[in-house]
Amino acid sequence: MSLAQVAAAARSSAALPLTLSVAAVDVDAPEASGAVGVEDTVVLPVASAAKLLLLAEVARRLDTGELTAGQPVAILPEDVTGGTGLLGRLSRPGWTVEDLAWLTAAVSDNTATNALLRLVGRPATAALAKGLGLERLTLHDRVRDERGPGVPPVFATGTAGDLARLVAHAVRGTMATPAASARLLGWMRANTDHGLVPALIDHDPYAPGFPAPLPGRLLVANKTGTDTGVRADAGVIVGARRVAYAVVAHWDVALGPSTERAAVHAIRDVGRALAAWAQRPAPH
Repeated sequence: MSLAQVAAAARSSAALPLTLSVAAVDVDAPEASGAVGVEDTVVLPVASAAKLLLLAEVARRLDTGELTAGQPVAILPEDVTGGTGLLGRLSRPGWTVEDLAWLTAAVSDNTATNALLRLVGRPATAALAKGLGLERLTLHDRVRDERGPGVPPVFATGTAGDLARLVAHAVRGTMATPAASARLLGWMRANTDHGLVPALIDHDPYAPGFPAPLPGRLLVANKTGTDTGVRADAGVIVGARRVAYAVVAHWDVALGPSTERAAVHAIRDVGRALAAWAQRPAPH
């Protein structure tokens, strides 16, 4: 199994009525030979997968001291929204920066996301993206229950290539600093949604020691995104190799639920190819 076969798995969806964008980075290979992409420069809605960029900025600020982990953050009425998450359903009134980061990473909490985004500001996430060379990964707005005139049509857009490179930065320790990178990976490890890329992978979601490899097993840390006509997953598979990845599917919902099912199956097929590559021993 090779990264070329990852690309082949992605291209097998070409006959489907959807766009499947895939990027993979073999973190342990030389940069010139360790990346593959299929439609990976196409800008698409990426839904909550783009929350990784927000979490990266929060991790950076915690490392510099601009924020502290125990700093209280008020939840304002405009932060509260439906969809994924628990915060809007819990009775506790006070939360800290790190509480909100864990909620955003683990259950994609939209209210926690909005509070953190208000705290750091979208311009800061754009500056971080630019500094990392990810200029097509953009948070356009807060999460909203409804979108209409006068607001951006989607929460975020980006490319599979930019999402995979963001994760690769974290794995390499170059997402701002090694400490900020490790914090981001720790949050990603808490994600509870393993229904896309990891769904058909024999992995241990609870093993301690991540990101250290677990002999004979695979480990995954990721962030998913779901919206109308969108499924996205960005993360890292740790085995004999460390493979950072992003897969984004986009389709016309008028085509019906069968296209959504096809998108999910296509993403899972790519996941199996990624896992096979991660299990291949790295050269010495």
